[in-house]
Amino acid sequence: MFKGFYTVATGMITQQRRTELLTNNLSNANTPGFKADQSTIRSFPDMLMSSIGKTNAPAYQQVGAEYMSQVGALNTGTYLQETLPNYIQGQIYNTDFTTDMALIDGNLPQDEEGVMGSIFFRLEHPNGGEAYTRNGNFTLDGQGYLVNGQGLYVLNDAGQRIQVPNDDFRLDENGAIFVNDQQVARVGVSFAANPNRLLKQDNGLLRTEDGENLPTAYGAADVTFTLRQSYLEGSNVDSGRTMTDLMTAYRAFEANQKILQAYDRSMEKAVNEIGRI
Repeated sequence: MFKGFYTVATGMITQQRRTELLTNNLSNANTPGFKADQSTIRSFPDMLMSSIGKTNAPAYQQVGAEYMSQVGALNTGTYLQETLPNYIQGQIYNTDFTTDMALIDGNLPQDEEGVMGSIFFRLEHPNGGEAYTRNGNFTLDGQGYLVNGQGLYVLNDAGQRIQVPNDDFRLDENGAIFVNDQQVARVGVSFAANPNRLLKQDNGLLRTEDGENLPTAYGAADVTFTLRQSYLEGSNVDSGRTMTDLMTAYRAFEANQKILQAYDRSMEKAVNEIGRI
């Protein structure tokens, strides 16, 4: 069997998964707070092929004598090594809804691996613990609690639900919520030193690997940020670049497909024609 079958197959699988990732990014181009996923493609280690056969010595000297000669390296294909969200802030735009909020990144330090930290709104997860999001498209439920689009409660800096009489409240840049000029809560904001370690879930939610809550961003060393009322953070998906990458992935898949068809025709000829001889 042609060893190229494996190389072509891994290439097709890689480009298919990359296409799915890019398609998901493109479909969320208008989702507030969405962070585009980025992929890393790597090749499997090459194999050094060698040929083992008889020597070119005279017949009387070839008894038990064999030699090994190098044929060359064989590429064993590619794979999608990992996918990581891009946490660069998206564009901030006005909505005129007082319950909408946007996080504005200030100074965010890097960890020992050189990864820049990120800040998130705190939400109460229905399975316990907290979930995190950059989507500040909030609203009020029937009891006056601040909730997100999936009905998860928005938490304050003490980890408690935020309740206000109505949507006639004021949010200052430090996260404090005022009703009739009296502070009633402060929007909970958490800081992740390495956001790449967070687990991405449905509806733009993030959770920690161990289920532990992230530390508060208020007062964290070298962390500065502001909040803005009646604004939302848009998706950081670059639609033009994503479409270009999507076409590139499609063409690469198509090229691998044609090579696979050529191998298939060669195999067919070997079976149907050479086999007769």
